Amino acid sequence: MIRRYLYDHFYPNSEIPSHLLDDVAYPEFNGRISVFFSAVAIFRSASDISGISGLRREYIRATPSWRNGQPRYDCAYAFSNTDQHRFDVVRIMAFFSFVNEEEKFWCALVHQFSRVGDEPDEDTGLWIVEPDYSEDNEPRLAIIGINQIYRAVHLIPVYGTSEYVERSLTMHDSLDTFTTFYVNKFVDYHAFRIVI
Repeated sequence: MIRRYLYDHFYPNSEIPSHLLDDVAYPEFNGRISVFFSAVAIFRSASDISGISGLRREYIRATPSWRNGQPRYDCAYAFSNTDQHRFDVVRIMAFFSFVNEEEKFWCALVHQFSRVGDEPDEDTGLWIVEPDYSEDNEPRLAIIGINQIYRAVHLIPVYGTSEYVERSLTMHDSLDTFTTFYVNKFVDYHAFRIVI
């Protein structure tokens, strides 16, 4: 995946998409990888209480043990590769960096989400997303540059009507338990202004 990421970085205007190429076409990489368990997203929040030129800071975590307990893999808005005026929803599985040909790359391994439908839910006004899986039921993962991550996103499970939610279910399990999620634009007034 790193070699494919490097190909896309070095040849952004290639007529042949990287996923259609054989592995031998990708640049070589045999270096070390440094893994990090969190990152800080700093973004301009004009309507925030800090004023019209204020900045907001959020921590986004991807850690196998949060506070000596369960793993925590946060979700975030990421700038879309296909539409510069849209955000995609991703789940951060790891933050890492590496050096290739004396250039340092800061990246994230993400589980991609897709929108369900062409417009927001009629009852709630919220977009619904679902995690992407391959035909073999494996998570569809990608590597993105850390500068593509905009801010954290809050997802609410679509609970359905026919099943009870187990009392033992925690926030750590919800992203792995449910299949579809509302993108909560009501979590704060800045999120309300983001269109995905």
